[in-house]
Amino acid sequence: MTNPYRPAAEFRAQLRRFLRRSEEIARRIGITPRQYALLLQIAASEDGSSTVTQLVEQLQLTQSAVTELVQRAEHAGLVCRRASSTDGRVVHLSLSETGAARVAEMHAALGPERAQLRRIMEALTDD
Repeated sequence: MTNPYRPAAEFRAQLRRFLRRSEEIARRIGITPRQYALLLQIAASEDGSSTVTQLVEQLQLTQSAVTELVQRAEHAGLVCRRASSTDGRVVHLSLSETGAARVAEMHAALGPERAQLRRIMEALTDD
Protein backbone atom coordinates (compact mmCIF):
# COMPACT_ATOMS: atom_id res chain seq x y z
CA MET A 1 0.00 0.00 0.00
CA THR A 2 1.29 3.46 -0.91
CA ASN A 3 1.76 5.91 1.92
CA PRO A 4 -0.90 8.63 1.41
CA TYR A 5 1.22 11.25 3.18
CA ARG A 6 4.32 10.84 1.03
CA PRO A 7 3.33 13.28 -1.77
CA ALA A 8 2.38 15.99 0.73
CA ALA A 9 5.61 15.49 2.65
CA GLU A 10 7.66 15.63 -0.54
CA PHE A 11 5.83 18.78 -1.64
CA ARG A 12 6.52 20.44 1.71
CA ALA A 13 10.21 19.48 1.59
CA GLN A 14 10.54 20.73 -1.98
CA LEU A 15 8.76 23.97 -1.14
CA ARG A 16 11.19 24.52 1.75
CA ARG A 17 14.15 23.90 -0.60
CA PHE A 18 12.66 26.38 -3.08
CA LEU A 19 12.26 29.04 -0.39
CA ARG A 20 15.78 28.46 0.95
CA ARG A 21 17.24 28.70 -2.57
CA SER A 22 15.24 31.92 -3.13
CA GLU A 23 16.75 33.37 0.04
CA GLU A 24 20.28 32.40 -1.04
CA ILE A 25 19.91 33.91 -4.50
CA ALA A 26 18.31 37.09 -3.16
CA ARG A 27 21.22 37.66 -0.81
CA ARG A 28 23.70 36.89 -3.57
CA ILE A 29 22.23 39.58 -5.83
CA GLY A 30 22.11 42.12 -3.02
CA ILE A 31 18.51 42.16 -1.81
CA THR A 32 16.81 40.63 1.19
CA PRO A 33 14.35 37.75 0.86
CA ARG A 34 11.54 40.08 1.96
CA GLN A 35 12.56 42.64 -0.63
CA TYR A 36 12.36 39.92 -3.26
CA ALA A 37 8.86 38.97 -2.08
CA LEU A 38 7.85 42.64 -2.27
CA LEU A 39 9.34 43.14 -5.72
CA LEU A 40 7.79 39.94 -7.03
CA GLN A 41 4.30 40.94 -5.88
CA ILE A 42 4.62 44.36 -7.49
CA ALA A 43 5.98 42.86 -10.72
CA ALA A 44 3.15 40.32 -10.82
CA SER A 45 0.39 42.91 -10.41
CA GLU A 46 -1.99 43.59 -13.28
CA ASP A 47 -0.59 46.98 -14.23
CA GLY A 48 2.86 46.73 -12.68
CA SER A 49 1.91 48.74 -9.62
CA SER A 50 0.57 47.95 -6.20
CA THR A 51 -0.45 49.67 -3.00
CA VAL A 52 0.68 49.03 0.55
CA THR A 53 -2.80 47.72 1.35
CA GLN A 54 -2.60 45.18 -1.46
CA LEU A 55 0.89 44.15 -0.38
CA VAL A 56 -0.23 43.65 3.23
CA GLU A 57 -2.73 41.07 2.00
CA GLN A 58 -0.40 39.39 -0.49
CA LEU A 59 2.64 39.21 1.79
CA GLN A 60 0.62 38.46 4.94
CA LEU A 61 2.57 41.05 6.91
CA THR A 62 1.37 43.89 9.09
CA GLN A 63 0.80 47.35 7.67
CA SER A 64 3.78 48.70 9.59
CA ALA A 65 6.05 45.89 8.39
CA VAL A 66 5.10 46.49 4.74
CA THR A 67 5.48 50.26 5.14
CA GLU A 68 8.98 49.80 6.53
CA LEU A 69 9.83 47.27 3.81
CA VAL A 70 8.67 49.71 1.13
CA GLN A 71 10.65 52.56 2.67
CA ARG A 72 13.82 50.47 2.67
CA ALA A 73 13.21 49.26 -0.87
CA GLU A 74 12.66 52.84 -2.01
CA HIS A 75 15.85 53.96 -0.25
CA ALA A 76 17.71 51.10 -2.00
CA GLY A 77 16.40 52.30 -5.37
CA LEU A 78 14.21 49.24 -5.97
CA VAL A 79 10.75 50.82 -6.02
CA CYS A 80 9.19 54.14 -6.98
CA ARG A 81 6.19 55.86 -5.40
CA ARG A 82 3.46 57.70 -7.27
CA ALA A 83 0.50 59.41 -5.61
CA SER A 84 -2.92 58.25 -6.73
CA SER A 85 -4.69 60.64 -9.06
CA THR A 86 -8.06 59.77 -7.49
CA ASP A 87 -7.30 59.30 -3.77
CA GLY A 88 -4.75 61.42 -1.95
CA ARG A 89 -4.32 58.77 0.74
CA VAL A 90 -3.16 56.12 -1.71
CA VAL A 91 0.35 55.68 -3.08
CA HIS A 92 1.06 53.40 -6.02
CA LEU A 93 4.32 51.49 -5.96
CA SER A 94 6.13 50.31 -9.06
CA LEU A 95 9.52 48.80 -9.74
CA SER A 96 12.46 50.98 -10.61
CA GLU A 97 14.80 49.78 -13.37
CA THR A 98 17.02 48.29 -10.68
CA GLY A 99 14.08 46.54 -9.00
CA ALA A 100 12.87 45.13 -12.31
CA ALA A 101 16.37 43.86 -13.07
CA ARG A 102 16.57 42.14 -9.67
CA VAL A 103 13.21 40.40 -10.20
CA ALA A 104 14.27 39.25 -13.66
CA GLU A 105 17.56 37.95 -12.31
CA MET A 106 15.80 36.05 -9.52
CA HIS A 107 13.22 34.62 -11.90
CA ALA A 108 15.90 33.32 -14.25
CA ALA A 109 18.03 31.90 -11.44
CA LEU A 110 15.07 30.03 -9.93
CA GLY A 111 13.99 28.42 -13.21
CA PRO A 112 15.14 24.88 -12.35
CA GLU A 113 13.67 25.09 -8.86
CA ARG A 114 10.32 26.31 -10.21
CA ALA A 115 10.25 23.42 -12.69
CA GLN A 116 10.97 20.89 -9.93
CA LEU A 117 8.31 22.38 -7.68
CA ARG A 118 5.82 22.27 -10.56
CA ARG A 119 6.55 18.54 -11.09
CA ILE A 120 5.99 17.83 -7.40
CA MET A 121 2.74 19.82 -7.40
CA GLU A 122 1.43 17.91 -10.40
CA ALA A 123 2.05 14.64 -8.54
CA LEU A 124 -0.24 15.70 -5.68
CA THR A 125 -3.70 14.20 -5.70
CA ASP A 126 -6.75 14.60 -3.49
CA ASP A 127 -6.87 10.87 -2.67
